Amino acid sequence: MSKTGVKQQPQKQTRHSLVKQVESKAQLKLRAKRRSSPGVWFGLGMMGMIGWSVAVPTFLGVILGIWIDNNFDNQRSWTLALLLAGLAIGCFTAWGWVSKEHRAIGDDSAHPKNNAISEEEDKP
Repeated sequence: MSKTGVKQQPQKQTRHSLVKQVESKAQLKLRAKRRSSPGVWFGLGMMGMIGWSVAVPTFLGVILGIWIDNNFDNQRSWTLALLLAGLAIGCFTAWGWVSKEHRAIGDDSAHPKNNAISEEEDKP
């Protein structure tokens, strides 16, 4: 008992329940933040990245092919060959990015326990 004659136990229980409520709401916010679906900007950024990953190797292949065609006498068109090679490299690169992101999204949705805060972290 304190000097005023009031027991301190109810005050501790109130404080403890308040702490628990704050912790549970914080956990809910963290889970929601981790599980949130990618937004519009993520999709636009991914499309841009995929576009550039295809365009840059294709462009470099064309530039190199034009240079080889202009500086060396060949019956074959290196421009066309390197354009196709650059396009293939770009498509494989884009496919790698998309499959990596698809796996990451699949891992997040397939394993909800990974998104949740474990009970061990909750313990004081």
